[in-house]
Amino acid sequence: MKTILSEQQMSLSIQRLAHQMLENNPNMTNTVIIGLQPRGIYLSDRIVAALKAIIPGQSFHYGKLDITFYRDDVRKTLHIANATDIPFSIEGQSVILVDDVLYTGRTIRAALDALLDFGRPSKVSLCVLIDRRFSRELPIQPDYAGKAIDAIFTDKVKVNWKEKDEKDEVVLV
Repeated sequence: MKTILSEQQMSLSIQRLAHQMLENNPNMTNTVIIGLQPRGIYLSDRIVAALKAIIPGQSFHYGKLDITFYRDDVRKTLHIANATDIPFSIEGQSVILVDDVLYTGRTIRAALDALLDFGRPSKVSLCVLIDRRFSRELPIQPDYAGKAIDAIFTDKVKVNWKEKDEKDEVVLV
C-alpha cells in the first residue's frame, strides 16, 4: 500500500480545486455543482464548503446525483441506489460534475446521461480528486484534477474520507 495523498495534501488539493473553479466561474454565477453518489459527494461537500468560505454570501446551486440505473454494468454488478437531490433546473447552466476518482470514464458517461433528465446545461465540466489518466476506456478528461497518477489496471485507488472511513487519505493498493 502506497500513500498518494496525505490528509494535508487532500485538504490543499480541495482548496486548489475550489480556487480553480472560481477562476473559471467568477462568483459562481449560473454555475451548478453536482456531486456524484456515492463517494463523489464527500469531495463535492468539501469543495462547496471551501467555496462558501472564499465567497461568503454568494449563492449557487449544489446537488447530488445517483447514476446507479444509468450505468452500463448495472446488470453485472449489484449496485445500491442512493438518493438524487437536484431540486433545481440545470437548463442553460454551467454544470461542474464532481467525483473522487476518474478511472475508465464509464461513471462519467452514465452521469452525463442522467444529467439530461434535469435539463440541458450550457456546459459540463468535470472535477476529480484523482485522475487515473492511462486507464480510460472512453474519451473523457477532467477539467479540474487534484492529482493525476499512473497506475496499472490491477492497482486499486482507495480514497478514504473521515466522514465514512475515519481518515482522510488516498492510497494505492
